[in-house]
Amino acid sequence: VQLQAYGGGSVQAGGSLKLSCVGSGPTVTTSSMAWFRQAPGKEREFVGRISSSGFTISYGERVQGRFTISRDNGDTGKSTLNLQMNRLRPEDTAIYYCALEFRGGDPSLPSAWGYWGQGTLVTVSS
Repeated sequence: VQLQAYGGGSVQAGGSLKLSCVGSGPTVTTSSMAWFRQAPGKEREFVGRISSSGFTISYGERVQGRFTISRDNGDTGKSTLNLQMNRLRPEDTAIYYCALEFRGGDPSLPSAWGYWGQGTLVTVSS
C-alpha cells in the first residue's frame, strides 16, 4: 500500500485549500480512509474519515462545517482522498496526513489506522 498526499501550501486566514491523497494497493478501494493533522508540539488530531463507499463521513469538532472530505475510487486499485478546507484559520496550521484501513477501536485515534502517507504542510497566516 502506498499513500501520497499533496496540495499543501500557504494561505491567508479565511481562504481555502484542497488537499488530495492518492492511495494505491490491493485493499485501497475497500478500506476506509481518514485525514489527521499535527501542529508543532501537539498530538496528531483527527480531522475526518470516510467509508470505502464514500457514503459515511464524519468530522472532528474543530473542522465540522468548514472542511469537506470526499473520495474517488478508481477501477485500477487506486483511490483518491480529498480534503476541501474552507474558512481556514491560523489554528489550522499543521502537517496533514492521510490514513488508510481502519483496524478497530476509536477511529479518532491514530493507532486505529494501518497505513499513513508522508504528510503535507498547510500554513495559515493571520
